[in-house]
Amino acid sequence: MLLLVLPVQARAVEAEIEDVVVNSARHVTARESIPASTGASTTTMDRETIERMPQGNAASLNQILLQAPGVVQEAQGDLHVRGDHRNLQYRINGVTLPEAISGFGQMFDARALRSVSLLTGALPAQYGYRTAGIVELTLRSGITDPGGSVGIYGGSFGTVQPALAYGGAIGPFEYFLTGNYLQSQRGFENPTAARDSINNDTQQIRGIANFGYQLDDFTRIAVIGATNQSRYQVPNVPGQPPQFTAFGQELYESAALRARQWQRSSFGVLAVQHARDTWDLQVAGFLRQSSINYLPDLVGEMIFNGAAAETRKRNTTMGLQVDGVWRAATNHTIRMGLYASRDVTQNVSNSTVLPLGADGAALDQPFTIQERGRIQGQLYGLYAQDEWRITDALTFNYGARFDVMRQQVEASQLSPRANLVWRASEATTLSIGYARYFTPPPSELLTAPALALYANTTLAPEVPIASAPRPERANYYNIAIRQQLAPNWQVGADAFYRDVQDMQDLGQFGSAYIFSPYNYRVGRVYGVELTTSYRDGPWLAYANLTLSRSEGRGLVSNQYFWSAAELAQVESKFVRTDHDQLITGSAGVSWRGWEGGTLSGTLVYGSGMRRGFANSESVTPYATVNLGLAQQFTTVDGGTWTARLDLVNLADRSYQLRDGTGIGVGAPQYGMRRGIFAGLSRAL
Repeated sequence: MLLLVLPVQARAVEAEIEDVVVNSARHVTARESIPASTGASTTTMDRETIERMPQGNAASLNQILLQAPGVVQEAQGDLHVRGDHRNLQYRINGVTLPEAISGFGQMFDARALRSVSLLTGALPAQYGYRTAGIVELTLRSGITDPGGSVGIYGGSFGTVQPALAYGGAIGPFEYFLTGNYLQSQRGFENPTAARDSINNDTQQIRGIANFGYQLDDFTRIAVIGATNQSRYQVPNVPGQPPQFTAFGQELYESAALRARQWQRSSFGVLAVQHARDTWDLQVAGFLRQSSINYLPDLVGEMIFNGAAAETRKRNTTMGLQVDGVWRAATNHTIRMGLYASRDVTQNVSNSTVLPLGADGAALDQPFTIQERGRIQGQLYGLYAQDEWRITDALTFNYGARFDVMRQQVEASQLSPRANLVWRASEATTLSIGYARYFTPPPSELLTAPALALYANTTLAPEVPIASAPRPERANYYNIAIRQQLAPNWQVGADAFYRDVQDMQDLGQFGSAYIFSPYNYRVGRVYGVELTTSYRDGPWLAYANLTLSRSEGRGLVSNQYFWSAAELAQVESKFVRTDHDQLITGSAGVSWRGWEGGTLSGTLVYGSGMRRGFANSESVTPYATVNLGLAQQFTTVDGGTWTARLDLVNLADRSYQLRDGTGIGVGAPQYGMRRGIFAGLSRAL
């Protein structure tokens, strides 16, 4: 009797598990149908593509995104897309997350990601606020990616990185967890051309958890949480001449400076999804906390800079996002939703300065100016759009969003969007799009300085004006063609133009690695983007080339960051933005030529961002090549292992991202010199 019952129970359990898997997969499909990328230029890197890159699972998110078209490499893991500074919207499983004070590029490593998509161009109405690019991150889950791995990765620059990833499902409950610890002697970019930097250690802890529960055939609950806790030393430039006398000292070895910075960021998401045959709905609440603490080398910075500022900044954001899709008819798909968030930014600054005498010379009488500030902000947005399939070959995606911003400045805007996509043939697709954009200042970076406190000190600004940053308003035009040259080979071309009012930019002003926003009165960004990709059997290859120009004129906020000469220059003519790079390229190839083995290589090219007075020059062009070799093997105990060897910056090219000059550039920053890294992991 028992023998007859057990198979029945087993079949019942198997059927239950199969139902859960089917329902979970259906909800993933439903969630992915809520966003509409129709008309946008989209680049997607799936799990296989990510694993086949050099560094594989150990690569950070910003390293992955550098292989997408139009993405420019910046220091501290930051990125520029199509001539914009940051202005990227990160979405985790369809939920928008406010950016951290220190950026987002190093929040994740590849082992947590199932796929990464970058959307650019004239975006549909449901994408608002940060519009240079939409980074859609799909996390691995316990049902789609059961199991995991444990391993260690490390090598040059004292790098050690143990990591763990594991996921699974218990009935209707699924989970996927990742965590890693990073220790390295290269936290920030080296300010010198030397291979090794001074005082540049970092320790970082990162983790992410993705939980899901299938309530019934139609409803699913998801909980996502992540954290990044990082400690940095701030690297030095040896041999700098002292400039001031402070605390009775006038001599100091700049190599002995010991400034430090802590960066912390955490978020949580609770989402409920309901999927039906004709409509899908997702309601999500989110909470994000981010902070930066900068502790200067008091005596040393006073002697070299005449000032030393302990800086603490903390931002807390909470909000609600609702997205829905209604398949109203066979040729009409309606999407609508809302977004609301509230954030608080707290600023603490203890600036030690020197007073100025009657002759303008600094006096050795240091004192501290304390500032405490609190800035609150709210964002509210509504959108609606219709994906109208006029014919099998012609689709018109049109809609609008209305946004309200309440920060230091209050503003609102109605933003129409439209994209027309024509499938001219089985191999050719043409699209043309227009989007009106409304971009609030990044609330996590806002301050309200009391400039009068710094009068007649070494921190007194040359131009004591601090107008509050304004929202950027832009008209964006995009035209694109995609051509299938062969079943596995595609090429594409985009032309884009952005006409901007109150153009936003960011700069690093001071010793702390913290950006501050400001606005040009008008701006314009335009360019051409060429892409190609090939995928067939063991081969995967791609290449991207972007030519762009970004420039602004006049300055209408935070003028105190600039000199009077720079203000006059920018008022009289258009100047290139500091992050503008004329030519940007990337390429990659991987080959699985033998059982369990992968050989890969990637290339990043940049003609150089801006430098010099009013950004009138550019740094030297550079190209870096990375190589990777991975081998999977099975041991006698049945365990599956992966060994990898990676070579970063093959030619050991010494290249500058920044040279310390130009508008909003705080210090020289060099790219990584050649590094050799190896890793070993075991599948769980």
